[in-house]
Amino acid sequence: MYAPDPDYSDAARKAKYQGSVILWLVVGADGRAHNLRVARSLGMGLDEKALEAVRQWRFQPATLNGQPVAVEINVEVSFRLY
Repeated sequence: MYAPDPDYSDAARKAKYQGSVILWLVVGADGRAHNLRVARSLGMGLDEKALEAVRQWRFQPATLNGQPVAVEINVEVSFRLY
């Protein structure tokens, strides 16, 4: 529903470093990300930038019998220089 792009770290931008960070998280019944952890690291400060961005994201919560429920998902956050 709401997913702003992550910022690039200065070190990664200077090195022209690109790639993806994979995060595991729980989308709560409130649509917010909880219990975030890095499943595949990229380094150069980009893991932290991915965590910061995803904490701001808002998701459509999953439902069970019409009621919102928490679910665990993985999310890929891509870092590309254009």
